[in-house]
Amino acid sequence: MVKEGKLELVATLKMENNDELYRLVDFLNRNLKSYNLMFGLTKKGEGMAVSLYETGEKPCPD
Repeated sequence: MVKEGKLELVATLKMENNDELYRLVDFLNRNLKSYNLMFGLTKKGEGMAVSLYETGEKPCPD
């Protein structure tokens, strides 16, 4: 059995606001796309949160 087309949240890290985080997330997304990983960045109040997702097809446990 295989999951298709779903994002699975792996981890989230909350940190202080930093303008360079956008560049870091863009760099990670460009270079780790082939590993079925995607990073997201959201503003949370005064801070920010970086999220890591698994994408694409992956075997489901039986």
